[in-house]
Amino acid sequence: MFELAQALASAKSRQDVPAAMELFHRDMVLDAPAFGTRAQGRAANEGALTGFFASFPDYQVALEGHAADGDALVCWGTVKMTMTGDRFGVHPNGRRAELPVFIQFAFKDGLIAGERFFFDLSELCAQSGVSTDAVRRKLFGAAAVAASTAEIEPIHR
Repeated sequence: MFELAQALASAKSRQDVPAAMELFHRDMVLDAPAFGTRAQGRAANEGALTGFFASFPDYQVALEGHAADGDALVCWGTVKMTMTGDRFGVHPNGRRAELPVFIQFAFKDGLIAGERFFFDLSELCAQSGVSTDAVRRKLFGAAAVAASTAEIEPIHR
């Protein structure tokens, strides 16, 4: 399992979409909660990776540790990437961000069938010189930003 995850990390660090696709099961599901995205199936995953690399053309990931249990694998490490373009509705500073990452994998038929990719969007935004609220507004809409910044009142019973 870890060998597949490492091969995927290597392919993604080269921005090699065809090599990454060779590792995916036909029902592959890629979740990136920080971006609010979910891609299911080979075509959707190919599109998601192509779009991701257009926004982060120098993406690199280093897997520094892992734990496995049955058909599940969890890896952690570091990603380095430079936010480019205006996909997120902001103008980044062009500096390369370095962030901790946590990735949960699922497997089926000897291939990667699921990847949940976790990182801190606020830290990416801070290192990229952009407003987290502006990026969240672009990704999730104004209501999501308002809800996340609203003052919470205590419940009195």
